[in-house]
Amino acid sequence: MTLRKLLPYLFLAPALTFVLAFFFIPVVLTGVFSFTSMSTATGIFGGRYSISGSSVTQLRDQGFPEDVLEALDSIVYVANDATLPGASEAGASDALIADIRGTLLDQAFSERRELEDALKQLPNRPRNTRELKAISASFETSIKGRDFVTEDALLVALRDLGLELSPQQEAAIVDVSYTGWRWTLENFRRIFRTPDQLTILINTFFYVFVTLVFFNTGFAIVLAITTFYLPARQAAFFRAIWLLPRITPSVIYVLLWKWLAWDVGFLNSILPSLGIDARNWMLDTPTNAWVFVILINGFIGASMGMIIFTSALRAIPKPMIYASEVDGAKFWQQVRYILLPQLKWPILFITCYQTLSLLTSFEQILLSTDGGPGSTTEVWALQAYHVALQSYSGNLQYGYGAALAMVLVVVGLGLSTLYLRAFNFNQLVQRPKIET
Repeated sequence: MTLRKLLPYLFLAPALTFVLAFFFIPVVLTGVFSFTSMSTATGIFGGRYSISGSSVTQLRDQGFPEDVLEALDSIVYVANDATLPGASEAGASDALIADIRGTLLDQAFSERRELEDALKQLPNRPRNTRELKAISASFETSIKGRDFVTEDALLVALRDLGLELSPQQEAAIVDVSYTGWRWTLENFRRIFRTPDQLTILINTFFYVFVTLVFFNTGFAIVLAITTFYLPARQAAFFRAIWLLPRITPSVIYVLLWKWLAWDVGFLNSILPSLGIDARNWMLDTPTNAWVFVILINGFIGASMGMIIFTSALRAIPKPMIYASEVDGAKFWQQVRYILLPQLKWPILFITCYQTLSLLTSFEQILLSTDGGPGSTTEVWALQAYHVALQSYSGNLQYGYGAALAMVLVVVGLGLSTLYLRAFNFNQLVQRPKIET
């Protein structure tokens, strides 16, 4: 391949690298994690096997015999062929090992103190308390609280307890003792089973629809058309003002809204003189919370649409506007028959882009209401964030959060396809007839 043919690929390489690293791979990993039980408790690199109190409770619920449960849940000290090598490593002399074989072999002690008392009675007993503690600890045969790296290691420890377990019982113990993540469809089943999920879904569509129609697309068109008829300098100044919410850092921007609505904010410094009690206007009722959430996000979204629509309007040939005025067209007729038809493609872009943006964005909601009061302004993306990255219980559920995010990906793809069909995308991008 010649340098001339290779050059375009070299220029595209950085962009393709960024797309692969920051878009494609994260989406693929999110899809993979959504089919796992990953959480803070399991970690993300696999897990070990450990019998705990909750494991014993689960086995009891499955109908395990009480003698098996007692063996799993208790700590037993036994001197046998399996534990004696550990005693030698802990410092027991050959003479002491011989004494243990002669008098204590295969005896079980439910408490460590009982074993230590028995060791003290032997002729070649340990020389000091530290040695006694180390040797007695080596005879512990309980598996409760111990970590086993592999399933086979756990099964060997179970058999060392002398338990006669069926293959089904061994499989059940292995299952409840595993502390790592597993492949599962439970995350998606949980989404459909959770009672509050329907409310959050309705919140999401309400937030997206109202913000999109009234601000990100609707109000943006109004701003673009209004400034289109203004003189150039006044129009530029007006657009610059509407860009302030977008270029202001989110924390400062939302903080200004909070200052407006706080108990001691701007509104409450004026309204009491009018006989209206002071309150936190942003969080006192669900209605007020939604009003502020939509206004906060709407002012940001309208600025982008305004710029796109303004650019499209300025591309309209001026003679077309002048000819309509000569023909006696009024303002609303120009808007209906000249301006809006020229905005069909930009409206498709803004509607599609802003829908996907609103579906996945939660930054302003998090900073303003954090889904409150209660969970009345909790949307799907914010719930995914709370579940996966910010949990009051401390158990971050990575797998469930990834499943929630994947639902947004599927919904976004569906809505994008719907928009492309509704706006007849193929007709919009076809070559002009004059070129064919």
